[in-house]
Amino acid sequence: MAYTLVVPDSFVRRAKRFLKAHPDLSCRVNEVLRELENNPFHPQLHLHPLKGKLAGYHAVSITHSYRITLTLQITEQEIILLDIGSHDDVYR
Repeated sequence: MAYTLVVPDSFVRRAKRFLKAHPDLSCRVNEVLRELENNPFHPQLHLHPLKGKLAGYHAVSITHSYRITLTLQITEQEIILLDIGSHDDVYR
């Protein structure tokens, strides 16, 4: 079952800033995005639901320190990318 990644302009801007600051993570980000399309529940992604003001959203790990937050709409098989950055930045 393949998922469709929805990439809003706001995510593109954040991703460009993030990758400019962390060019060494470019390959890893691409791997994470490919795996999200193929299987967002793959254990390597560490998909987890968020709590508090971000309840209803999910996050996946790029590395231990960096995350991508997203909305996962299983019924429509869509994944809407919301933010990318450090743990503290994306959970603000």
